[in-house]
Amino acid sequence: GGLRLCQLRVWIGEAVERGTCRAYQARLYGSGGCERGPGSEPKVTPPDPERRTLKEWTLLVSPFGRLLARLPCDLTVKPLDPLTYPDADRVLVAVSGVEGGAQGLEGLQVRYDKERKEMAIVSETIDPQASVEVEAPLKFDLNIKSSGSGCVKVQKIECDNCKIETEQGTSILQSVKGQKLHVQTKGGKVICLGTVYGNIDIHASEKSTVTVDKLQGSSVNISTEDGLLKAKYLYTESSFLSSAAGDITLGSIHGNITLQSKMGNIRIDSSSGCLKASTHQGAIDVYISQLGEVDLKSHKGSIIVKVPSSLQTNVQLSGKEVDVNSEIHVQEMAEVHKDDGITITGIMNEAGKHEKWIKADAPKGSVSFRSQSWFQSLKLQD
Repeated sequence: GGLRLCQLRVWIGEAVERGTCRAYQARLYGSGGCERGPGSEPKVTPPDPERRTLKEWTLLVSPFGRLLARLPCDLTVKPLDPLTYPDADRVLVAVSGVEGGAQGLEGLQVRYDKERKEMAIVSETIDPQASVEVEAPLKFDLNIKSSGSGCVKVQKIECDNCKIETEQGTSILQSVKGQKLHVQTKGGKVICLGTVYGNIDIHASEKSTVTVDKLQGSSVNISTEDGLLKAKYLYTESSFLSSAAGDITLGSIHGNITLQSKMGNIRIDSSSGCLKASTHQGAIDVYISQLGEVDLKSHKGSIIVKVPSSLQTNVQLSGKEVDVNSEIHVQEMAEVHKDDGITITGIMNEAGKHEKWIKADAPKGSVSFRSQSWFQSLKLQD
């Protein structure tokens, strides 16, 4: 044990001498650097011994500026330490890579335009295996384009405008606040961690997936093509989510939500507000916790609607088959059979004629109307 401790001290001493402490710290506290199992101590992944900090810059800037980045490698942007830099007037840039991997650094432009208040980091020749870390003032706009498989990670930055474009690389937004947030990828993943605030536009092409912890803002627009669209929490005034062939899977959603999918399924663990959802060939499965206007349509699939037994609403259910669970008491229920289908209308819990409606239409499939408690919904979300 004493020998190992001595070796560790020697290794740390060598790391300080070679200037790799910054790279080690970034790996330790960055994503993937620390893993914790249930009831266990943190497990630290040792750094790649060949990787080191190749070059660093410190530039004086305005605390309210913009970062322009055009890179083919990984980029991480995070806020300056407010205790070390209370005036928020610096941008720190560090490039990491393998030993001897300085190729392309001579073509890396790192400059600040004082008149435009723009910090630019631009290169087409830097090694795609390199990585760039930027520490910027907390309130800083972002305009980032990553080519190839370069990934972009933005942590805890506040901005009026944030624009991120990637090709095959992953985009990660962690606890970001912005007036306008625009993320676009041609083949990479989009991941939102923590709470992301703002008016948000996310567009993912091909098989790209979008995974969200929590979005909160006035307007949210998310679209995928073949990839999964998954969000745990949406708190918005209005949202439009669409997918060509991927499934849309949502946890707890609030506000006016419109969902569209051509080939995929739509599932919602809990909806509170107005909901309009349609799919051409997929199925719809939704729990209505608090009612706004609800309009569901599956052209060739089936629909499952779950509600609290105490919900006050008018219902209109149409399909090739319609099943109303016996635990749900529907008054003034009427059935109309037409064109190899059935439509059931009625009133739950003495809802008035001017109360909200739940409408579900599955002309080629079945409609199931069931009772489910709020507690059961929480268990399903877990």
